[in-house]
Amino acid sequence: MGSRMGARKPREPLSRERALASAIALVDAEGMEALTMRRLAAELGVEAMSLYHHLPGKAGLLDGLVDAVATEITSAAERAEADAPGGDWRTRLRLRFLAARAVMLRHPWAPALLSSRPTVPAGVYAYYDGILATLVDGGFSYRIAHRALHAFGSMALGFAQEVFRPDAGGAADAAAAEAEMVALAERLPHLAAMVAAETHDAADPTLGWCDSQTEFEFTLDLLFDGLERHLPSH
Repeated sequence: MGSRMGARKPREPLSRERALASAIALVDAEGMEALTMRRLAAELGVEAMSLYHHLPGKAGLLDGLVDAVATEITSAAERAEADAPGGDWRTRLRLRFLAARAVMLRHPWAPALLSSRPTVPAGVYAYYDGILATLVDGGFSYRIAHRALHAFGSMALGFAQEVFRPDAGGAADAAAAEAEMVALAERLPHLAAMVAAETHDAADPTLGWCDSQTEFEFTLDLLFDGLERHLPSH
């Protein structure tokens, strides 16, 4: 009796899924710079070499993170569409893209990681296949659907790629940032005026200076309006 009461609960076996879930939790909390094979092994309570049976080194770990995010996006998009059965192509795509964005807002490190990987994971292809199916079901030809994918770009995955960052120089403090803005205004008055006008509301979720929720949805609607003109009935 005493020995059974004192027995420890068996540790959950190490798996690729468990390792990736722990890695995502780590980078969500501390950022991508905190993620190393040694740190992840410590979080899992295993030896670092044990991870290599499931994730072949840092590159394999990063590819695994992309796979996991792509799976999360696909699942979120399918759930969002299921909540609005019978919607037209525009409604369905809007739900898909906003669901993908919700995933990106949960994992703000993901856009940079997705953009940096040399190969496209199978999960991303499957997600785009669903987008194409929605467009074709909505009456678009494959030719126009292909062009739509180019127009959507990374927005289909829930984020807009930054054109530039006014703070890319890394101003050390508020005084330096203010001086930088004064210099910018002297050299590039229209860009400076735009930056001054585009101070985002604190309640407006952002994934970067040029990627707030308001801007994301504004751009989506512009793209959908333009795409609608290419339906055969128009």
